[in-house]
Amino acid sequence: MTQPWDYIAKIVSLGDSGCGKSSLTIRLCEGRFSPHHDVTIGVEFGSRIVSVGPPASLALNIQNPSHPTQQPSSPSSKPQPQKHMKLSLWDTAGQETYKSITRSYFRGASGALLVFDITRKNTFLSATSWLHDLRQIAEENIIVVLVGNKSDLSQQNENQRQVTKQEAEEWCKQNGVMGYVETSAKSGEGVERAFLEVAERIYQNIEAGRYDLNDRRSGVKGPGAGGGRGAVNLGNGPAGKGKKGQSGWGGCC
Repeated sequence: MTQPWDYIAKIVSLGDSGCGKSSLTIRLCEGRFSPHHDVTIGVEFGSRIVSVGPPASLALNIQNPSHPTQQPSSPSSKPQPQKHMKLSLWDTAGQETYKSITRSYFRGASGALLVFDITRKNTFLSATSWLHDLRQIAEENIIVVLVGNKSDLSQQNENQRQVTKQEAEEWCKQNGVMGYVETSAKSGEGVERAFLEVAERIYQNIEAGRYDLNDRRSGVKGPGAGGGRGAVNLGNGPAGKGKKGQSGWGGCC
């Protein structure tokens, strides 16, 4: 049976506890929101197959850095086969108690979502420390997107917002982070966009030959790496919740 993906990429979520990292992963993988979620201990796993590259990527309006002058295909051009990427999602604990454990999961990641709560300024201020830890351990040039979660709360009451978009975007420029996306795990707004921003940049790097697909440290696997059709879930068992201290690519892949 032909596998439904062309590449696998390891992506980690990091940030302070209570920012909604697990809720974002559940929303992406299962399309639902749980108002009550147990505190993550160590790391949990999820996975989702997404379309990358044209024609699907045209809607994202993310310029391909390896082809800066590339124009959309003309009607007479031969359509390109759609590529698919399986995102191996590693949702790490944000509590200080588990920080020494979760840092180890940054190794071999090709992308990261650095999450904060837009209604809690202190979680935004912590982002600098989290980014430093990530860059100390992860591979060089890891793709990072800053995610401001719980946008639904600011929409209900603007007074709840403690971090503006301008502040977050300026932080990204100062810290060399690719971009900023606001999300609501509750409504689903922006969630897919946040993950696709990372996935699309990873795909562009693949196309530009910036990864060794045979080296697991790159955080990307190519065709023939194994894995099959793996289920998408965050429940107990090898395809779902990971155990504290587990290493490698995890059962979800």
